Amino acid sequence: MTRVFAAILALCALCLTTAAARAEEYIAAFDQQIVLSRDGTMTVTETIDASGEGRDIKRGIFRDFPLTMVDAKGRKQTVDFDLRSVERDGKAEDYHTESISGGTRIYIGNKDVFLPNGMHRYRLTYTTGRQIRYFADHDELYWNVTGNGWLFPINAASASVTLPEGAKVLDTIYFTGPLGATGKDATANVSGNRVDVSTTRPLGPGEGLTFAISLPKGVIDPPSATQNAVWALRDSLAYVFGLGGFLAVFLYYLYSWVKVGRDPSAGVMVPRWDAPDGISPALVNYIDNKGFSGGGWTAFSAAAINLAVRGYVVLEDLTGSVSLRRTEKPVTEKLESGEKRLLDTVPSAGATFVIDKANGERVKTVGETFRQAIEKEHRGQYYKANTGYIVLGIVLSIAAVAGVVFFGGLSDAAMALLVSGMIVAIVIGWMSLSMISATRRMTSLFARILLIIIAAVLLFFGAGILLAIAAGAYIELGDPHEYLPVYGVGGIALLNILYFFIMGAPTPLGRKMMDGIDGLRQYLTLAEKDRMNMAGAPAMSPQHFETLLPYAVALGVEKPWSNAFETWLKTAAVGAAAYSPMWYAGDHRNFGERIGGFSSSMASTIRSTLPAPPSSSSSGFSGGSSGGGGGGGGGGGW
Repeated sequence: MTRVFAAILALCALCLTTAAARAEEYIAAFDQQIVLSRDGTMTVTETIDASGEGRDIKRGIFRDFPLTMVDAKGRKQTVDFDLRSVERDGKAEDYHTESISGGTRIYIGNKDVFLPNGMHRYRLTYTTGRQIRYFADHDELYWNVTGNGWLFPINAASASVTLPEGAKVLDTIYFTGPLGATGKDATANVSGNRVDVSTTRPLGPGEGLTFAISLPKGVIDPPSATQNAVWALRDSLAYVFGLGGFLAVFLYYLYSWVKVGRDPSAGVMVPRWDAPDGISPALVNYIDNKGFSGGGWTAFSAAAINLAVRGYVVLEDLTGSVSLRRTEKPVTEKLESGEKRLLDTVPSAGATFVIDKANGERVKTVGETFRQAIEKEHRGQYYKANTGYIVLGIVLSIAAVAGVVFFGGLSDAAMALLVSGMIVAIVIGWMSLSMISATRRMTSLFARILLIIIAAVLLFFGAGILLAIAAGAYIELGDPHEYLPVYGVGGIALLNILYFFIMGAPTPLGRKMMDGIDGLRQYLTLAEKDRMNMAGAPAMSPQHFETLLPYAVALGVEKPWSNAFETWLKTAAVGAAAYSPMWYAGDHRNFGERIGGFSSSMASTIRSTLPAPPSSSSSGFSGGSSGGGGGGGGGGGW
């Protein structure tokens, strides 16, 4: 009984083993018939017997084919590849292709048709050129038959090469195993102008068969000078688009900057106690910043205070909000366009415009109307952003980068370096130049020095990160020549950031206005004794302080101006307690000190009342090895 039970167990085990073996997906035979022409073109008929069981091989198989190889000088070059026909089991079969890194993938089968389990014979016919390597004393066909990227074991692999008539073979060599291996589990036979190579053991997943045939000079016609030039251009597309693109973008931006981006020479700046040409505080902010600073809310605050000190509105300093209340004073003078729009929000005596969160949508609309009125009236009058030149430079840059990405044939490691390098260059470059640009508006020497130091540190660390990325990628890059096009792309990114900051330029009128504004800024920040020593300067008084306060707010120097007024109040005969402006309805105690804080925080108060923006969401003879040479690739099931 025990023997019967053991026999049953053995039979079950045998059945399970047989079933498992039958369920295996594998390549039973992989064969290539290659015809090599005198012009170097290869016609390859590839026969693959694949056993599918519906796991990986459902609709058919796919075949990867590299579109590059390394020439006799160790440089990567692009090869020709033309797929002529695809068959399955003796009949034409559906297929489609897609680009993969460094090559093309051929999907054999139809996505809507599932194959019956069992053995299927696939036959691909294709031509490929530029696979011959030309040495000084011989020419060579170094060919990877199967490729080292197959996901299935290959029971037997073979290749037969028919050389041009009368060709003499100098030597043959072969390799088996995974990529880089130098195993010799194969045989080679030379008969006249025919070479046959076949494996002597099955190949596991990721293993392949490679051979090389050495031929006398003259068997294969060398390419003509014209053909070499065409190939050289094709192989150098990464350089053409990367380095050539960098040079083209640089020359374009340099020409554009010389033509329209250079600032007119600054005039002589002297302190002054009024705005040039009597322009409004909001317009002073607009000209000084070459556009509105802080989203335009600083100019908005300056305009509100200017309307208040001129008697048209009363500012009310409430907890967490600010309001403008219209007075009964009629408008008898021409108001600047932005101020007129702001005053229109309180059209009649007693009307009130409250700036708080509950009124955020209206505040936003009023602010947009205020900015649009000023920009419409003065756009291009004082400053030209030269946006058209920048846009054209960006288009030229995108074309160069796209050329490198889509036609440069870069490896995955090089593409990773390109993307990471561009990100670092853009982020670090933008932050550093923004900080350096911001120092122009700072009145504190210490703050300027600190910001410049921070920008320098960012640039230093940015350069360090780029070097680290390059060093890390160097280990993986198969072709070190890929670095130069990648660096060219990084340079293009930096050029766009740099010229974004310097392409805009004041007009001659704008330069004149900026000189006058700089003089006003200097006057507002001078020490009291320096102001008193200026010939013709008006004496400090409540009226003089109020007249220039909106301009101080527009230029961001309201605190030193208010401090100067506070100092004057303490020594004036009227005394600080006696000063009580009619345009401000709030706490008047230590007003000269408080108004500096009030006016500087007014823009922040306005911004805090605005509604939040809508959120968004987004759902691979000497030094040879397996895998070397042309051809190769791999495959799998789908």
